[in-house]
Amino acid sequence: MGGRCNQIEATNPVIMQRNDYNKKRRLLSEKLIEAREQAGLSQKQVSEKKIVSQSELSKIENGTRRVDFIILLELSTFYNQPISFFIPENESVK
Repeated sequence: MGGRCNQIEATNPVIMQRNDYNKKRRLLSEKLIEAREQAGLSQKQVSEKKIVSQSELSKIENGTRRVDFIILLELSTFYNQPISFFIPENESVK
């Protein structure tokens, strides 16, 4: 039953495969950690700025919570990084 659906997904380049999604999510998490550490900040210090709670930031950095674009913009500004820092090099911004 699910074989046909999987076959369609495998041949449709528009549908992001789960492995691709997980890889991109992991890369974003790594970039968020890198940016925070480059700024010399702890999760607690970031949470004190009321962008996100320490618990939420931990989940975002661990890849167990999605980060919405507004929070990403806020973190980008706080970490003094351009938004492009968080986009993998092989991806394009349209």
